[in-house]
Amino acid sequence: MTEQDSTTPSTNFPATFSIDYPEKSNRLTSFFRLILSIPILFIFAILIHNSTFGNLPFVLFIVTALMMVFRKKYPKWWFDFRIEVLRFGCRVAAYLFLLTDLYPSVDETQSIHIKIDYPDVSKLSRWAPLYKWILSIPHYICLIALGLIAVIATLYVWIHILITARYPKPIFEFIVGVFRWSIRVSAYSSILVTDDYPPFSLK
Repeated sequence: MTEQDSTTPSTNFPATFSIDYPEKSNRLTSFFRLILSIPILFIFAILIHNSTFGNLPFVLFIVTALMMVFRKKYPKWWFDFRIEVLRFGCRVAAYLFLLTDLYPSVDETQSIHIKIDYPDVSKLSRWAPLYKWILSIPHYICLIALGLIAVIATLYVWIHILITARYPKPIFEFIVGVFRWSIRVSAYSSILVTDDYPPFSLK
């Protein structure tokens, strides 16, 4: 039984992210979370890094950028594949950060909700993929700092769950906000679905 996260985005940016807030967290699976995560982390590692293609997110960015620069195309099947890889990664990360007790599925949405609009490529700048990652550097710096805080906060949450079986709502909203910010930056700089600069916001 979960309570739908009530946080509403403060922007019309074409990428949204939310996680259902758990009414109660499982003490046992939370205690062994790192051990339980090993199989799905192994699967995810094989998906994103292998000897044939190297780092998958980087390869997907390069190929998408080349298609847009030289052909101004973004095939729907390619977009769908990128989004499904992103969703899978978010389910794994959410499980690690104790945001959900549902073991990450390789295909089902579960309690993690991601919506990224398929772009109208004709309205996107052909050359923007070449410099978007540079413009995103301030976001990367902020996200690194926020990510470190989120890791420290999760250590506190782990202890809190073992004692109370509940995830503190303010910390939950903060960490979900960090995820949301990261998704928006990815939509702009690597998934390349928009030319709108992402907001510096957790909401």
